[in-house]
Amino acid sequence: MRTKSVERAIRDSEEPEFKLKRSLGPLDLMVFGVGVIIGTGIFVLTGQAAANYAGPGVAISFLVSGFACALAALCYAEFASTVPVAGSAYTFSYVGLGEFVAWMIGWDLILEFTVGAATVAKGWGGYLDSVLASLGLAIPEALSNSPVPGSPDAPTGYFDLPAALIIVVMSVVLVLGITLSSRVNQVITALKVLLVLAIIAIGVFYIDPANLTPVIPPAEPGSYGETALSTPLFLEVFGIETTFGFLGVFTGAALVFFAYIGFDVVATTSEEARTPQRDLPIGILGALAVCTVLYVAVSVVLTGILPYDQLGGDAPVADALAATGLTGFNFVISVGILVGLTVVVMILLLGQSRVAFAMSRDNLLPRWFAGVHPRYRTPYRLTIATAVVAALLTGFLPLNALGELVNIGTLAAFVLVSIAVVVLRRSRPDLPRAFKVPLMPVLPVLSAVVSFIVMTFLPLETWLRFGGWMVFGVLVYFLYSRHASRLARDSGGEEP
Repeated sequence: MRTKSVERAIRDSEEPEFKLKRSLGPLDLMVFGVGVIIGTGIFVLTGQAAANYAGPGVAISFLVSGFACALAALCYAEFASTVPVAGSAYTFSYVGLGEFVAWMIGWDLILEFTVGAATVAKGWGGYLDSVLASLGLAIPEALSNSPVPGSPDAPTGYFDLPAALIIVVMSVVLVLGITLSSRVNQVITALKVLLVLAIIAIGVFYIDPANLTPVIPPAEPGSYGETALSTPLFLEVFGIETTFGFLGVFTGAALVFFAYIGFDVVATTSEEARTPQRDLPIGILGALAVCTVLYVAVSVVLTGILPYDQLGGDAPVADALAATGLTGFNFVISVGILVGLTVVVMILLLGQSRVAFAMSRDNLLPRWFAGVHPRYRTPYRLTIATAVVAALLTGFLPLNALGELVNIGTLAAFVLVSIAVVVLRRSRPDLPRAFKVPLMPVLPVLSAVVSFIVMTFLPLETWLRFGGWMVFGVLVYFLYSRHASRLARDSGGEEP
């Protein structure tokens, strides 16, 4: 339960051996957030949530998830302005709740960002197939599909090579420097926002009102095990065997929650922000607000163009636009989405490398990993290691299993950060806070409760996989990290 003081956390980040380059302003941070939020959630998971869970009510699912994220974002913004150090929820938990909780949340974030990058890369591969098909080309199924099927009738192969290659390419960009990464992100994100606006502006003229009614399809007898997705834990515990309906909207919210993890990535770049106390809250809250509006609008357009039960493929936007007959526009949109997903892969790899970097600097992971490139000032060893793991995951596993696993890790981080902000406000009321969560402690407690409720709508097998990963993390902590920790070398558990 030893805690790390805010002063020490900041002091550690200034050590020459581990110092990162501060070059990001508020616009850079907001664009990083928008760049990663607008990705697989809107271009891929929207269709799966509509087809299997919520129908046209997927727009409400996005509002539910957005509300949960807004509560958590307020807590992240306060922490980021108070403890402007790399590591996001890991660092926040270290100063608020203690080393073991920090380790567990860091271990959780490693899962979130690494598997997140693999998930988006999988969606990238799906849109690449769509683009190539428009040109009369095709990648052999054996080299464009994982050996584990996402649903009973899904194609399988030996390895998803395109998805793995995009991870490798983006990791090279990250190694070359945060400034280059930011510029690449700005250009691609600007194109991506224009793309989303174009989908909304053009697609709205092809909406068939009949496809949007009823907004929430009535609950039907059936099992989620018969769909591409799995039975939510909440429904399984209470023995509810229906699909769609009001509960389907909340189940859809648990799935599309993946779409909102971008602001968490913004918090991981604290040490690379020029004025983190001011800029980080702007970047976090601004990105979340912009993307929520765009998500709801796109989900209405997609379910209005095409009946929701036809949106369950890997490229639902391309499928919906193909139904309009605008074949040329459909091709342009698919290429744009392909480019847009590229930067999402990059930013998720960025988030993972910064969290693991902070953990390695604290000796909770081997210190060798915290090495910073002498020329580019980036944690290149961790970036390369993350790329290797993510490439293997995306090559061998299906999209839906990856997406659900990321969601539960993200929600668990939200719960702990929400609790930690209350603890730190009580234990260190003297700390300067450039941003404060309003209505303390009501909103942080509500944030923790809402996030946990959304977690219960994820499948039982996802909870079991997550539990297995966390149990493994407990073993690593007590066998290695607890004794190797820098704080463990201090007699009182904390440096003066």
